[in-house]
Amino acid sequence: MRMKKMISWNVNGLRACVKKNFEAEFLALDADFFCLQETKMQEGQLDLQFDGWQSYWNYAEKKGYSGTAIYTRHTPLAVSYGIGDAYYDNEGRVITLEYPDFFLVNCYTPNAQDGLRRLEYRMSWEDRFRRYLLSLDKQKPVIFCGDLNVAHEEIDLKNPKSNRGNPGFSDEERQKFSDLLQSGFTDTFRWFYPDLAGAYSWWSYRGNARANNTGWRIDYFCVSDRLCDKLLGASIHSEIFGSDHCPVELLVDL
Repeated sequence: MRMKKMISWNVNGLRACVKKNFEAEFLALDADFFCLQETKMQEGQLDLQFDGWQSYWNYAEKKGYSGTAIYTRHTPLAVSYGIGDAYYDNEGRVITLEYPDFFLVNCYTPNAQDGLRRLEYRMSWEDRFRRYLLSLDKQKPVIFCGDLNVAHEEIDLKNPKSNRGNPGFSDEERQKFSDLLQSGFTDTFRWFYPDLAGAYSWWSYRGNARANNTGWRIDYFCVSDRLCDKLLGASIHSEIFGSDHCPVELLVDL
């Protein structure tokens, strides 16, 4: 068995997270692939390398905003940045690594923002990102992960009724995620734990939300449906601090 361990973590500013034990957590998790979102960095601001891992970075044009990175122990066949559309590719949101048997896509989905003022952009992003994933899926199976900025079902957040219509839990965003899954992808955590409540990956910094586990599950690993028989495990590392998100994990036989 060729088990691979994959981690995804929105670090909410990597330079800040490094001051909160990131390097020790990175080494302890001991992953084959470690995907980061919201690095909030420009090139040259932090040289954080680990022996045995290569790293790839996608920076937003806007300073201190967005950004993604992947650390990998396995040299890819090819690396690409963005989704092939200049309208969406200036915020450093997507990195794709190609391997012989699969694509790995790391994504930081745009937030609809307060009052859903960026919902129109978010909706068009969703359609374009889905087309991008499907174009990859025609070539070989896809694993995509990241902060997708949506709690899909009511089970995926603590207070669904009071949050309905808020960014991350609008009917429109939830439907786009349903559309994505229905186009041939599986939410791996729900594959293993279809009815598990109280499993969250993000907590507001306000109101003792994390201590009270008043959270949302908005960080995902999803795979092409035909990879489901390769899935070995999924978990959420809520014991790890350093960000308002915690790492999520996928174990897969590749």
